[in-house]
Amino acid sequence: MFLCVIAIIVFIFGLVFASMLDDASAGQRSFIRGLCTVAALVIILLSCTTYIPTGYTGIVTTFGKVHDSTLDAGISFKAPWDDVIRMDNREQRVQFEMEAFSKDIQEVQIVASVNLNIDKATAMNLYREVGTDYLNILVTPRLQEDVKAVTSKFTAEELISNRNSLSDSMCEMLRGDLKVNGINVIAISIENIDFTDAFTNAVEAKQVATQEKQRARTQQEQQTMEAQQEAERKKISAEAAAEVKRIQADADAYEIKTKADAEAEANEKIALTITDELIQYTQAQSWNGLLPTTFVGSNDVIPVIQPEKPMKEAEDK
Repeated sequence: MFLCVIAIIVFIFGLVFASMLDDASAGQRSFIRGLCTVAALVIILLSCTTYIPTGYTGIVTTFGKVHDSTLDAGISFKAPWDDVIRMDNREQRVQFEMEAFSKDIQEVQIVASVNLNIDKATAMNLYREVGTDYLNILVTPRLQEDVKAVTSKFTAEELISNRNSLSDSMCEMLRGDLKVNGINVIAISIENIDFTDAFTNAVEAKQVATQEKQRARTQQEQQTMEAQQEAERKKISAEAAAEVKRIQADADAYEIKTKADAEAEANEKIALTITDELIQYTQAQSWNGLLPTTFVGSNDVIPVIQPEKPMKEAEDK
């Protein structure tokens, strides 16, 4: 639109300037008019084209009215009286720092950043309803509201231990609020969460107490384990000693049984070799030549009459 106005001014200036030259010839006046006309046409031609850089979307307006279509990156043609506003549709990073309260009424200082971009297809609606300063007008207030709402659902300790859940909940809530305006929330990154000194000291004291308790429990468990191991070693030693005694007793019993079996086997073999003839022979070998003096009967003792000495013995005498 600005170039179109310039072209009209140049054309009118050429006509007026040529008519004011009283000393100039007709040819000179015609040259000046033609030159201004060509300059005006060139300016009008330039006003019919526009260039949109990569990563931007062109919003076309005619006397303040926003068109329902957008221009893509590159060179595009438009009416000379149209204006084109460039809106950045690349991913943008907005860092923020704010205070909030946790579920247990602890003051929280949050430092985070949100990554977002605008939808190219609906960029004209965002410009029509909000304008180009949508970050300050729309994103920042919604962001503060959603962060405070999400933070109030977590206790102070949960904010520390569940940072991923906190950022996911913030991102989900903010995404739903800004989607209707054509703003896509990509992610929210929580960079730091800080509390008051009193709460920090209390958390540190609790952490120290927990560590001491854990250390005492560990020492007690170690002592119990050592006592159990010592008892187990004594039990194993006692069982080993008892096993040695049992084995020794079994060995002694086995030795006695072996000897007894050997003696019994020897006696059995000896018994098998004893016959009546051997008994008589042994008796004969051990007889001293004297007869018994008595004989035991069923009822009485009967004397036995000794025979006379052998004749050979008498002759010797």
